[in-house]
Amino acid sequence: MAADQRPKADTLALRQRLISSSCRLFFPEDPVKIVRAQGQYMYDEQGAEYIDCISNVAHVGHCHPLVVQAAHEQNQVLNTNSRYLHDNIVDYAQRLSETLPEQLCVFYFLNSGSEANDLALRLARHYTGHQDVVVLDHAYHGHLSSLIDISPYKFRNLDGQKEWVHVAPLPDTYRGPYREDHPNPAMAYANEVKRVVSSAQEKGRKIAAFFAESLPSVGGQIIPPAGYFSQVADPRVSHLLCHRHIRKAGGVFVADEIQVGFGRVGKHFWAFQLQGKDFVPDIVTMGKSIGNGHPVACVAATQPVARAFEATGVEYFNTFGGSPVSCAVGLAVLNVLEKEQLQDHATSVGSFLMQLLGQQKIKHPIVGDVRGVGLFIGVDLIKDEATRTPATEEAAYLVSRLKENYVLLSTDGPGRNILKFKPPMCFSLDNARQVVAKLDAILTDMEEKVRSCETLRLQP
Repeated sequence: MAADQRPKADTLALRQRLISSSCRLFFPEDPVKIVRAQGQYMYDEQGAEYIDCISNVAHVGHCHPLVVQAAHEQNQVLNTNSRYLHDNIVDYAQRLSETLPEQLCVFYFLNSGSEANDLALRLARHYTGHQDVVVLDHAYHGHLSSLIDISPYKFRNLDGQKEWVHVAPLPDTYRGPYREDHPNPAMAYANEVKRVVSSAQEKGRKIAAFFAESLPSVGGQIIPPAGYFSQVADPRVSHLLCHRHIRKAGGVFVADEIQVGFGRVGKHFWAFQLQGKDFVPDIVTMGKSIGNGHPVACVAATQPVARAFEATGVEYFNTFGGSPVSCAVGLAVLNVLEKEQLQDHATSVGSFLMQLLGQQKIKHPIVGDVRGVGLFIGVDLIKDEATRTPATEEAAYLVSRLKENYVLLSTDGPGRNILKFKPPMCFSLDNARQVVAKLDAILTDMEEKVRSCETLRLQP
């Protein structure tokens, strides 16, 4: 029996029997069985069409024909490992290098964002000779053991914080200690990094790296204040910035672009570039959107970092990383981004969506904050304007209702109260209108019919 012909209940029963419950579904109270997708749309076994506001993996659109064609054509000719000389891997590295600052000129290809961040950690430690890592609170950098250790989002529910991990406050100007009314939140949050580094050094610890998502996603769609990452050229002020704090401590800066790279922010190809043209990380990691659903990932590093790793004499080999098919897919994604002008599209559609959501903030008290850039947007739902208490149950109820109205949206943040908009880049102006109209209708209905959080709890 074809998978799309099997009754949904049977598929769910098989999954519950065969797949670990740790591998969770969206909308567990009533999962959606998706059998097909195209562009920004997904289709269930009944043929119902959903607008996908979740998948930043299907970056240029689900099953984009040019990406599918590139994979198919290369698969028909050759797919082998990167130990053989082949044009695709060097062509792809060249194309990627054209999008990055010239200092980031050495590339490693892998299969997943987790592998990329694990390699970045190794590179940082070899280059610096140090062990310790500074990370942002609520960060998530991957599912490997090495990355769980530097992901507060995960380790707080597992073995706790290792002595070599140091956590700095999330640069959240809505919920953090330095908010929108602070005269210089970038400096204030950077000084928190300085404090964390100094505290570690007082204990004899040595910093290898500062890991940061260029725009923290799991932390709640956070937009760090401009200048937070930057190393200002003027030495009289550069010591105020976290980049300088890390390098002064002998560490390197790792920019995790796995969620937000490849033009999603609109204004720039890479989200770290929002921090200023003079800011250049030592290492950049890429994943998810890089392959439009194909398992591709990449690490870009500076020459000094790469050479230190090479000096160990230990080969880095990844069986599937940099294969001809993976690189053909990566090249196709870059071609589509350019041909369809999706970076500019993200700017225009994202600005329009922010405007519509801003109107919802004025209309509905539950909407405490709307923040974002390009097609990376968060809507912070609150129970009370003064305390900004996360509206966790309301957020869960809202995304469930949206699903019933054929819109797929997810929540995140420490309070699971942030609506996350990170759709495929082909998401349109009309999609924005439809989604916000449905959001408005559901919020209006909630205000009329629901008066307490208890009544919002989803029924099993």
